[in-house]
Amino acid sequence: MTNDFFPRRPKVTPKIYAYEDTHPQYKGLLKVGYTTKSVQERVAAQYPTLRPGPLPYRIVLEEDAICNDGTTFTDHDVHRMLRINGIKQAGGEWFRCTVEQVKAAINAVRTGQLLEEQRSQDFGLRPEQEAAIQKTMTYFQSYRRENGKPPHFLWNCKMRFGKTFAAYQLAKRMNWRKVLVLTFKPAVQSAWEEDLRTHVDFEGWQFIKPGGPVTWQTADKTKPIVCFGSFQDYLGRNPSTGGIKTKNEWVHATHWDCVIFDEYHYGAWREKAKDLFEDDRERRAAEGEAMDYFDEEILPITSDHYLYLSGTPFRAIASGEFIEEQIYNWTYSDEQRAKAEWDDTKGLNPYAALPRMVLMTYQLPEDIRQVALQGEFNEFDLNVFFSAEGVGDKAKFKYENEVQKWLDLIRGAYLPASLDDLKLGRDRRPPLPFSDVRLLAVLSHTLWFLPSVAACYAMRNLLAKGQNKFYHHYTVIVAAGASAGIGPKALPPVLEAMGNPLKTKTITLTCGKLTTGVTVRPWSGIFMLRNTSSPETYFQAAFRVQSPWTLTNPDGCSPNEELILKPECYVFDFAPDRALRQIADYSTRLNVNEDDPEKKVEEFIRFLPVLAYDGSSMRQIDAAGVLEMAMSGTTATLLARRWESALLVNVDNDTLRRLMANEQAMRALMNIEGFRNLNQDIETIINKSEAVKKAKREANDRELSRKEKRQLTEEEREFKSKRKEIQEKLIKFATRIPIFLYLTDYRERTLRDVITQLEPELFKRVTGITQQDFELLVSLGVFNSALMNDAVYKFKRYEDPSLAYMGINRHEGESVGLYDTVLRPEEYQVIHAVSPS
Repeated sequence: MTNDFFPRRPKVTPKIYAYEDTHPQYKGLLKVGYTTKSVQERVAAQYPTLRPGPLPYRIVLEEDAICNDGTTFTDHDVHRMLRINGIKQAGGEWFRCTVEQVKAAINAVRTGQLLEEQRSQDFGLRPEQEAAIQKTMTYFQSYRRENGKPPHFLWNCKMRFGKTFAAYQLAKRMNWRKVLVLTFKPAVQSAWEEDLRTHVDFEGWQFIKPGGPVTWQTADKTKPIVCFGSFQDYLGRNPSTGGIKTKNEWVHATHWDCVIFDEYHYGAWREKAKDLFEDDRERRAAEGEAMDYFDEEILPITSDHYLYLSGTPFRAIASGEFIEEQIYNWTYSDEQRAKAEWDDTKGLNPYAALPRMVLMTYQLPEDIRQVALQGEFNEFDLNVFFSAEGVGDKAKFKYENEVQKWLDLIRGAYLPASLDDLKLGRDRRPPLPFSDVRLLAVLSHTLWFLPSVAACYAMRNLLAKGQNKFYHHYTVIVAAGASAGIGPKALPPVLEAMGNPLKTKTITLTCGKLTTGVTVRPWSGIFMLRNTSSPETYFQAAFRVQSPWTLTNPDGCSPNEELILKPECYVFDFAPDRALRQIADYSTRLNVNEDDPEKKVEEFIRFLPVLAYDGSSMRQIDAAGVLEMAMSGTTATLLARRWESALLVNVDNDTLRRLMANEQAMRALMNIEGFRNLNQDIETIINKSEAVKKAKREANDRELSRKEKRQLTEEEREFKSKRKEIQEKLIKFATRIPIFLYLTDYRERTLRDVITQLEPELFKRVTGITQQDFELLVSLGVFNSALMNDAVYKFKRYEDPSLAYMGINRHEGESVGLYDTVLRPEEYQVIHAVSPS
């Protein structure tokens, strides 16, 4: 991997040109072409023989061949539009037409008026997309229905995987004719529509969307149909009747070949189950907030297959909702490794255009950050720093002076000279986004992720002030609040403001909109200016800037050559400890096939390098440094709380059914105090929850009476209470396990070995069950061993520096055990090595 973190962007502007030959026999004809060189140079090359006198040609038109979304078009698109308009082609690229007719064709192409019949996309599947389709087909075709439940499958694939195109190819191979795409983020509509309407593989397929030209009633049922809509619209209730919305009855009446849930992480795995179809819930989800709860079994639709798509389905995987055979994984590291290791003898690298991400973190000067130091560890709080009040033009930052200093800092106008600066010289100051010439050249279009709507408007107002003349060269777009548009409507204003993105500069301000499921190719950097507690939110937003941006290059060496405009993209973060915790958390949860946290982080940052400015110099951080800084804000109390996490135990119906079916496991648990009535409680949970689901399904067809609703609520409250009771008892049981961390010096043993080999009798006295019974419960999925590994790892990592400080190292040369896996000594030593400056 290259360590050139700031490669130069090629300086090109693709052009459509037209010229006429001055020879009388060519009168009335125009040659229409495309180039990434200068038009004069390109046309001159077509007349290689020098002649005396005036030039034998005259250039009559020169137009930029780029749309405001960063995509380009070529002369072939213009030729096609000319033919559609009835203009005759005289041969090759020559047309009998006027300059005005060529201009009209260019404008039509630029604004997307090419008809669907003129499909121009013919790209194929990348290897990992083919692998996802094959694994999914194999599972679907070999699945045996139990209790009438259809199969469901998860694509845990990073953003930019191409889930829409691959899903359509799966549908084609499975011969599905009726596909329903539901999303919690309506902004993804354009991606689903574009692939279906422009790719040659889907000719004849019909796309139905709310308010679109094709409806279910007018669609040709003999041809494949894809219906797209938001979960909130298609499955929401009529507020006046409580029943299905009349306009969407066909969605519920149709039996679908497959239902695809896109951006699934926004709808699932929330602990508090509330009314899914509340009006307020619909508004919130359309605004980009997460839905609280999702349950496939009570959906008022029927389907033969379910496909779930998400770039961050961590909770679903941790909870055991999908087993290994039901998941296809493709991570950012997988993608960048494939890019680096591509064999050029196999042809053009299909991953070449996918940019590498670089995370740049900055420790702000003390006089800027002191207003927002919060909490036990005095950490810099971005939400406090960028807190704002007011509406629209009157919005203002609470700490406007400090935010102004921050704006000055990122353009290099405010950086107090420290002693180290004086020693090292100005050349060692950090590369700042709008100061370093290498970054300034590529950051023409950036996304700023702020805490609130008020903060977005406050930032717009501050950037417009006189002292910020530097930023006046950028068009500032506020993509926040109701006025910015709901769902997909928020995207067009951003693209329109870009015009020709090779010539313009924009800053898009958001507090949630456009941070998932959309593609804006010109974005090359994102500023993380808000706290996000979950790595899902952080990286869903960060990956917005990883969209490939290329130009067709007819002047290159290869006829299919693409000019890559964005080889690198950047994430800027001004809360370093928070940023590195997100990296550590995300990467350790990303690779489900690796147990060693150090290796997981090392693999991830191999392809997403982390550059950190600590106040004196900027340096690249290794895996050890990431983990060291990520752990810097923890305490023994916080580590202990990891054993109180609800994610450590699974109490969903499928797990409880497996438990009930195993007599040995049931006997073991009922030997523990508090589990005496376990069998009866589990039966109540399963039976009541199934009854409630059945009632909710029936409620999709008719409105329940007040008495029925009250009874449904009481039954739901009862089984949820019992489920939570069992969950709490299992968590209480799990909290007894960490005691074994303190009982042994044998750090080469896993905690599992300590329990099963060194202290088996003590384990039974402490927990009430034998270690064999505990192993059985882990195998049934009642306890999550992967999270236990993580908890043990973090405990030992926290413990060792304390011992070393006292001069104690009783474990030199020994392997280090986690819960059920072991780190070799050299691996663990690397973790504690000091990162080079």
